[in-house]
Amino acid sequence: MKLDLHCEMILDEYRAKLPVFEQLKTVVLSQLHRCLDEHNLLVSGLEARIKTETSLSGKLELKGYKYHTLDDITDILGARIITFYSDEVDLISALVEKLFEIDWENSVDKRKMLEADRFGYLSLHYVCRVPESLYKDPNMPELNQIRFELQMRSTLQHVWANMYHDMGYKSEVEIPVEYQRNMSRLAGMLELADEQFSRIRREITDYRRNVQSLVASGNFNEVPLNGDTFRSYLELKPFHRLAQKIASINQAELYEDSLMPYFKVFYLLGMKTIGDIQNLRNKYSEGAYQLALLQLAGTGLDIVACSVAIQNLCIVAILKQGFGEAGLQRLFSLVYGESDYNAQRAHRVFEQAQKINLIQ
Repeated sequence: MKLDLHCEMILDEYRAKLPVFEQLKTVVLSQLHRCLDEHNLLVSGLEARIKTETSLSGKLELKGYKYHTLDDITDILGARIITFYSDEVDLISALVEKLFEIDWENSVDKRKMLEADRFGYLSLHYVCRVPESLYKDPNMPELNQIRFELQMRSTLQHVWANMYHDMGYKSEVEIPVEYQRNMSRLAGMLELADEQFSRIRREITDYRRNVQSLVASGNFNEVPLNGDTFRSYLELKPFHRLAQKIASINQAELYEDSLMPYFKVFYLLGMKTIGDIQNLRNKYSEGAYQLALLQLAGTGLDIVACSVAIQNLCIVAILKQGFGEAGLQRLFSLVYGESDYNAQRAHRVFEQAQKINLIQ
């Protein structure tokens, strides 16, 4: 590859500034990670690369006449944020605008450039600088003058772009006419899928907010039992008072553990609403406490899991409904996973329950 003197000078400048670009890459990734963490945003990918000398040489060979100096080439450092959903691109771009200085004249929103009968991947490209107020290194003052490119797009948009790259095409106009129709159909499918994923996510978020509001209102009989409603119900700590009462038998300390495994148990017990669980709690709390008295008597345990209350409630409900020892074994398998020990545990609890007349 033979470059003219002007392009060779740009390459020399590139080699001299490589340490600055390396530092800039570190700063950009660090600041983006920090920003996303502060706003509790989970992304599919966050990456950056510095253009290789070979790649830069190829660019200069084709378009070297366009650039006066290395500073005119804005993609020596390129960063990319890949979101899970397309509507998150605008959210993250708003944060980026507060974080970096944006060169609006050279930034491009490709999402607004596609014609109705064209296809291609959609993405948002910002040309940015790191402001001194964000990061400053006295030993590298030029770091704050270098522009870099930041690309933001969704996972499916990223899939589309990678597909192009894998096939060796730089733009849609390079694709042979006989393949363009199928490519257009595929692009439309990906864009529709992207929109639908975002819509479904918004609807589920709204649904969960409504569930939390309904549970918090205390109208439990109107709240259907499912994973979301049960999780919201647990936030009210409905079994905590019973757990404290059980712990007080030995003046024991309570430690938190997950109660979500009991969702399946309540479901198999025929619970249809959160109100059904509330009624079960009220009906069998005394039996659960009496069982705990027998279980803890003489043990000297000084630490008790919070799940002891909900587990004993389920045990009493299972026995009162006539499911017997087999029902207890099923309970322990749902909560602890399949194990030979579950049969022994069920037998021991069944014998304890017989002593206080809990067997139906």
